[in-house]
Amino acid sequence: MSSPALDALDRARTAVILTVSPLEEHGPHLPVGVDAIAARYFAETLGKRLAGARPDWSVLLAPTLHIGSFTFEAAGTVSVRQRVVRDTLVDYGGSLARAGFRYILIANGHGGPGHLTALEEAAAIVSRRHRVTMASFTGHLAWQFLRGRYLEKIEAALGRPLSDDERTAFAEDAHGGWWETSLMLLLRPDLVDDSYRTLPPARYSLADRVVPNYPLRNGGRGYVGHPALADPAFATAATDVLMAETMELVEGLLDGSIRPDERRSPFFPFFRTGFWPVALGATAGLALGAVTYLTLAAFGRGSTRRGPSRGWGPAGRGVPTIDPDGRGGDHRA
Repeated sequence: MSSPALDALDRARTAVILTVSPLEEHGPHLPVGVDAIAARYFAETLGKRLAGARPDWSVLLAPTLHIGSFTFEAAGTVSVRQRVVRDTLVDYGGSLARAGFRYILIANGHGGPGHLTALEEAAAIVSRRHRVTMASFTGHLAWQFLRGRYLEKIEAALGRPLSDDERTAFAEDAHGGWWETSLMLLLRPDLVDDSYRTLPPARYSLADRVVPNYPLRNGGRGYVGHPALADPAFATAATDVLMAETMELVEGLLDGSIRPDERRSPFFPFFRTGFWPVALGATAGLALGAVTYLTLAAFGRGSTRRGPSRGWGPAGRGVPTIDPDGRGGDHRA
């Protein structure tokens, strides 16, 4: 669209969908563009459903941004720092907001905790700074999906119950496994290597999963789960459920009954940009303060000097000043 055509749109009845996902390895059987392909499909499907539900609205699909953080490093993976992901979307959303667009939605296909949090942070910053509504529901939806909260609805859409073995396999799925291989068989079967049929399950404990690049360590082949179970019918059922859940959230957002921050991922409190440096700095500051206090207390108990304190009392110049967050200097995030 041209700039004049965009400028002619009714901002109060226009939704802009941003597609954001990195290029990342997904095992020997899937392309590095899995997340971006999935995100684009979700964006296009959301756009069609939203346009059908609100025929008097305009829905714009922005070009895909191939950026993302918290990725598994291998040939083909392009990893961007979490702060850069956040700031890119802050700038992107800010530009749209300054042009008058009031509703900005983020479509994403990547599940890295820090990546999901960066999208949520950016949405919150743009919404607050420009008094618009920018939202990323993908962290909430991904968590609910991978935790099995939608399995009963998926079974209904599939037309059959999942076996106990299938439910166990789903719980072990995370990256390039049953779900993502099924999705690629549905969307781009030409990009799926037939070797998926014979790939063995790749199971990892919770302790394993906190190790960086864990699917590629100790002989791992870059996937997590059961790709051999892949079935496009499963992907069809799962995407129908996910899109229905997404539409419910988006409709609530546009109606004003749901705020963006009401449907965040559980990672948000712990994976915010700069959270761990600040937290570790604060912990170090508290530890230093405790050591200083105990040292001064011990000094006071051991002193036989009588009379007023000279420099070591609460207001004495000898008491070190402890920065509350332990960082000192520039306090910017």
